Amino acid sequence: MIKYNSAFDNDEQDHDWKKEWQDMPEFVQKRQKPYLQLTVRFDCQEDVDEFAKLVGQEISPKTKYIWHPRLDRTEHSNKRYVDDES
Repeated sequence: MIKYNSAFDNDEQDHDWKKEWQDMPEFVQKRQKPYLQLTVRFDCQEDVDEFAKLVGQEISPKTKYIWHPRLDRTEHSNKRYVDDES
């Protein structure tokens, strides 16, 4: 059987995570909570359509929330961490 190491291995003998993460750049998470959250109720589909047009976003029966202005979900695959000393 082939044994694979992963970030979830609990066997300290096979994987010393403290050694692997030494000198890694600090990660700071931006604030994720909204400034204000409110519930908007609509009497009919026409009202939903009008509101969606006003905010410039699609709203379907499955929509649970939206951000205004629209949240920009950019591609992060082109981002890299580099050493400042390089």
